[in-house]
Amino acid sequence: MGSYSVGIQRLSVLSVQNVVFLRRPKIPLSAVVTSVPGYATIKSNQRIRSCSSTNAFVVADDEKYGNKQVISITPRLYDYILANIREPEILRQLREETASMRGSQMQVSPDQAQLLAMLVQILGAERCIELGVYTGYSSLAIALALPESGLLVACERDAKCLEVAKKYYARANVSHKVHVKHGLAADILKSLILTGEACSYDFAFVDAEKRMNQEYYELLLQLVRVGGVIVIDNVLWHGKVADPLVNDAKTASIRNFNKSLMEDQRVSISMVPIGDGITICRKKKTL
Repeated sequence: MGSYSVGIQRLSVLSVQNVVFLRRPKIPLSAVVTSVPGYATIKSNQRIRSCSSTNAFVVADDEKYGNKQVISITPRLYDYILANIREPEILRQLREETASMRGSQMQVSPDQAQLLAMLVQILGAERCIELGVYTGYSSLAIALALPESGLLVACERDAKCLEVAKKYYARANVSHKVHVKHGLAADILKSLILTGEACSYDFAFVDAEKRMNQEYYELLLQLVRVGGVIVIDNVLWHGKVADPLVNDAKTASIRNFNKSLMEDQRVSISMVPIGDGITICRKKKTL
């Protein structure tokens, strides 16, 4: 699939698929996405409008959706979204430095980071956990949103990436809020539980090993208070989760985890097609 340079981020045509597949479950998952100069066109045997720069929407064909017009993110529209992101200068600097590094696609998008920071602020969160720091873009956004007395436990197994993250924590004057934990996320979470920190965290963000999501989630449910929030990243997995022809181990594990969340009455959930897809989980009751 093609991709386009859009403002401050590269947008894959697959991100258009994500939105369509999420809201139109009856579309054949083998629908063809054809790139044309500057834009993308989605083709299938159902009623789909052309994805142009100004008229980009899909009409859901199932009557239960009430012929709802569902927006599809085109390169030009995503460029507009990014132009309306309030990205602090220090985050911009980190994003640009990370762009030249190996694995830079793991960095969350600016719109996603802004949403995470807002969730922290809406919750009035003071104690947070992040699994999978990479170079620190999302953790820095969270730390900036925390009060001066706030705490973010930032877990990452890659020491080299952590050095970049710690450099930017210092530049942003938030190092006192961030407790960096170098190691495997599951081991760190188990250690926090053993030291009596159960039900003491307000917010958690998971962007680590995808095949470990279920274990991370169960451990975080023990650490997050009732009313607290757990956000899981990459739940749409480049659109692969919606394609029955894709059954590699990682895709299957994400698909199974999504199904498990749907059935879990311990939390309220909302799957949001931002970035590579996130699911926001609010803990409803004590385990």
